[in-house]
Amino acid sequence: MARRDSARAPAARASASVEQRLAGEFVRRGGPACQRAARGLRELGAMDRAIYSAVAATPTPSLDEPLRRLSNAANHSVLWLAVAGGLSLVGGAAGRRAAVKGTMAIGVTSALVNLAVKSAWSRQRPDRAGAGVPVRRNVRMPASTSFPSGHAASGFAFAAAIGRDQPWLGLALRFLAAAVAYSRVHTGVHYPGDAVVGSLIGEGTGQAVGGLIDRLAPTLKPSRSGPRKRHEPPDAADAEGAPGSSRTG
Repeated sequence: MARRDSARAPAARASASVEQRLAGEFVRRGGPACQRAARGLRELGAMDRAIYSAVAATPTPSLDEPLRRLSNAANHSVLWLAVAGGLSLVGGAAGRRAAVKGTMAIGVTSALVNLAVKSAWSRQRPDRAGAGVPVRRNVRMPASTSFPSGHAASGFAFAAAIGRDQPWLGLALRFLAAAVAYSRVHTGVHYPGDAVVGSLIGEGTGQAVGGLIDRLAPTLKPSRSGPRKRHEPPDAADAEGAPGSSRTG
């Protein structure tokens, strides 16, 4: 038991930066509300580390290889780009539009996460060896900081943007994105909080990008009832000669 506790200590120290920095900021501001917020952040950080350690310590030999492969498949958004390519080929005009929206959502979200959020919150990657993550789960440990998960953000951004035009496909893709997000925790390269926040950022950004495209190109938006026929008002001659008209010319 002592060995397990000592192994978890490096992971706890490595993950403490984000919540400790936020909690310290609330403490400096003072006031009862800020003190409560600081305590809440510290407790969330402790839960985050505890869940990571529990996942690492739980034997799942039948899941390790599939989740490792899924995590690798989502590197550089290859999984989502493959889905977009397939949708473009078989989905017709509506599928191509949805694929474009999903791909653009990935690009915007990746830039937001990697250039802005990760730079602002320099959370160290977990010490998966110290936490006891089985070696068979290992994927390459990214060189970037841990918070938030770019894999989770990209997956949910793609699913959210696709779902604006293809609701059922968007729902299925969200389940797949959730599996990818969990795979990053299972393989030891992210804390659960990284995946949760990344998913929320991705969902919001995907909705925003999809909505912006709808506003900028409304004529390209597919209609659920098929193409609309343009209504043309009758000209003056037709109106005067219509049945029931009191005008005889």
